[in-house]
Amino acid sequence: MTKLPIRMLHDRLLVSLDKEAGDRRSTGGIVIPATAAMGKRLSWARVEATGSQVRAVEIGDRVLFDPEDRAEVEVRGEDFILLRERDLHAVASERIEEGQTGLYL
Repeated sequence: MTKLPIRMLHDRLLVSLDKEAGDRRSTGGIVIPATAAMGKRLSWARVEATGSQVRAVEIGDRVLFDPEDRAEVEVRGEDFILLRERDLHAVASERIEEGQTGLYL
């Protein structure tokens, strides 16, 4: 991706939803559509831009968040989600050190 023409402020993150966030398969192989109501399900996204006060997340990290608490924005024809760092539930990253969980609580 080319550099986005946007500068995030404070503790804000700009993320893009993972492509595999759509349909899922059960352990028995049944396809579960993304629109199926299954209680509260969190979503994974990739961090595309960060504000200057973001401390625990870097561009390229995968983060876990509640899709009901989001604001959507379109930049150069692509859809992104705007979040606060405190709204994240976890960070999945290869840079997490031995013994750390990667959780941001």
